[in-house]
Amino acid sequence: MPTRVLILGAAGRDFHDFNVLYRGRPEYRVVGFTATQIPDIDERRYPPELAGPGYPDGIPIHPEDQLEQLIAAEAVDLVLFAYSDVSHEHVMHLAARTVAAGASFSLVGDAALIASSKPVVAVTATRTGSGKSQTSRRIRSILAAAGKRVAVIRHPMPYGDLLRQRVQRFATFEDLTAADVTVEEREEYEPYLRQGAVVYAGVDYEAILRTAEEEADVILWDGGNNDLPFFRADLAICVVDPFRAGHELRYWPGEANLRRADVVIINKVDTAPPEGIELVRRNVAEANPDAVVVEAASPITVEHPDLIGGKRVLVVEDGPTITHGGMPEGAGAVAARRHGAAELIDPRAFAAGSLADVYAAYPHIGPVLPAMGYGPQQQAELEATIRAAAPDTVVIGTPIDLARVIDLGDLPRTRVFYELEETAGPTLEELLERFLG
Repeated sequence: MPTRVLILGAAGRDFHDFNVLYRGRPEYRVVGFTATQIPDIDERRYPPELAGPGYPDGIPIHPEDQLEQLIAAEAVDLVLFAYSDVSHEHVMHLAARTVAAGASFSLVGDAALIASSKPVVAVTATRTGSGKSQTSRRIRSILAAAGKRVAVIRHPMPYGDLLRQRVQRFATFEDLTAADVTVEEREEYEPYLRQGAVVYAGVDYEAILRTAEEEADVILWDGGNNDLPFFRADLAICVVDPFRAGHELRYWPGEANLRRADVVIINKVDTAPPEGIELVRRNVAEANPDAVVVEAASPITVEHPDLIGGKRVLVVEDGPTITHGGMPEGAGAVAARRHGAAELIDPRAFAAGSLADVYAAYPHIGPVLPAMGYGPQQQAELEATIRAAAPDTVVIGTPIDLARVIDLGDLPRTRVFYELEETAGPTLEELLERFLG
């Protein structure tokens, strides 16, 4: 009898782990996936074209809160945990529920890594919103300036048609529109496209990697949340956030990223509290004493600062950072206060539809609006919330041009940008020069 497996996920690593570990292996039978963190990704099916032989009807995706019922109904032998940016306590509660229901519980390490024929630089973090993306963009720029062709491969965000999203390549803004990407996807892809970079993503990361290798000298893995990389890294870089000091030892799988990194970047030292920076330094030294440590700032620039001073502003922030990332606010709020906003409008009173549910689910959120937009309906709710708040100015702290997604009409708006700037330790240019050598 095959081992019957249930995979707990959030439309990302769960599919990857299935593809690498279970697809085409008759000694295992994956009876389902579960879904959490992202709205409207359950009650779908992993399509048979991706699931492969033995799954003519595909694989069902259920809500995670049905865990015990699924273990009983499907006679599950093994529950595999396959998502990220959750506390160690959260993981072990799921393990306890699994064991109490009669199944075994497992986490995946190197078994799900894919080897590349090209050098791989992998950028991970200890929490969502630590600064992976600006770190990855800086690395890409340095490698490109050194004459290297770089293929950026982004952690999956396949929230739509999974078969259509099997292998995605984005080189222009028109590619994003044609693919009907979500706001979260735009937040990750648009800054690369502004650099002239090519970004790959999708569902089947073996196929994605082989396609990217055809046009690259170096593969750059830009991770999602604080997840482990999907590829075997030749240079592993982990970004740590001192605004959430201590989380680097309390969240899965961020602590694993920290402990296995070749280079640790302590980011945001220009704005984080000194006690947080010092605690992170101690924890990094204890957890990974052999790592090269770089300290960095994330300087913030504002497109039109004159639109902020003395104004009632509505701040729109990067969605995942503010929701399951646990941050009450982000760069947009910092910029608004720094430039003398008269008021940060609290969007709760104006939250339309599912956005009200977001605030209820994440009560830590401050007076900012997370850029949720996982489909046309939620994008319409985002627009309705902004218009109902009637701000003098919309401060856009999310990395995307929000006007590409929703109609802001004649509302005054300004964008906030942030990049990585090393302040102590070796520079990324020096580290990458050694790597390339």
